[in-house]
Amino acid sequence: MKRFLIYIAKIILVIILIAFGLDGIYTAIFMQSKNRGKIETVFNSKAQKNDVVILGSSRANNHFVSQMFEDKGLHTFNYGMSGGHLFEASLMLKLMIERKYVIKNVILEADLNLASDHQAEGICALFLPYIHNSNVIQEHFSNEENFKELYYIPFYRYVKFDSKIGFRETFFSAIHKKTNSLDNLGYYPLEKNKNGNMKNNIVNLNPLPHNKYYEEIKNICKDNNINFIAVMTPMCENVVGMNYFDKVKKVYPEIYNYENVVVENKYFSSCGHMTDDGARIFTARILKDFFNK
Repeated sequence: MKRFLIYIAKIILVIILIAFGLDGIYTAIFMQSKNRGKIETVFNSKAQKNDVVILGSSRANNHFVSQMFEDKGLHTFNYGMSGGHLFEASLMLKLMIERKYVIKNVILEADLNLASDHQAEGICALFLPYIHNSNVIQEHFSNEENFKELYYIPFYRYVKFDSKIGFRETFFSAIHKKTNSLDNLGYYPLEKNKNGNMKNNIVNLNPLPHNKYYEEIKNICKDNNINFIAVMTPMCENVVGMNYFDKVKKVYPEIYNYENVVVENKYFSSCGHMTDDGARIFTARILKDFFNK
């Protein structure tokens, strides 16, 4: 019996050592990755100066044409993340501040994402390789239910989120295989999609009366003398429940409502995402209203 217990103890010890070893290897690879996504690019970057930083979900990623800002002489990057929530947008801004970014203006897409203060698992996982190397990432996740497992159990986060930060992503990071997420200064243009969902019902959607991460972004901007511009972006003309945007305006009167700047279906790839043509009309309006000088 004693020999058996010693044998089991040795196996457990070997597994723990392997987990620590793999954790170290995976993390080391992500620590040198700079060309696959927006999160690792920011984490592994040095201090930068930006006239405009764009944050939000895919409705930021697909709606703000970064080059149009650049053409006005405004150094701009679109850090909108498809599938992301305000949880990730807030953490991205915190990471920039931790990296000593100097930012003049933050444009935040704040509309449908105000209805939730939960993390988007697929996106938040991309921050986890750096949880031991960044105080802001560690602190941001500290109140999440699974924080202790993610932080203290070696290699657990890579196994749990294998589809996002597992072997495949680690391998591509190691060989420096690029993605298109950094193309077009972070802006992702869409084309007209014949199979796009051109009907949407948001009748039951309600903005939270106090979205923690929206307030965080606003306060970070205030504390760092960043001009904060929060906007609601367009949706197609078929949407049911468009009074949602009135609800947002009532709870957050400082958010600018641009949901009706572009409404015709021909400018939408799907009901919540404009084509490149629609995005250019919308971006031109934002430039005119906020950066005309």
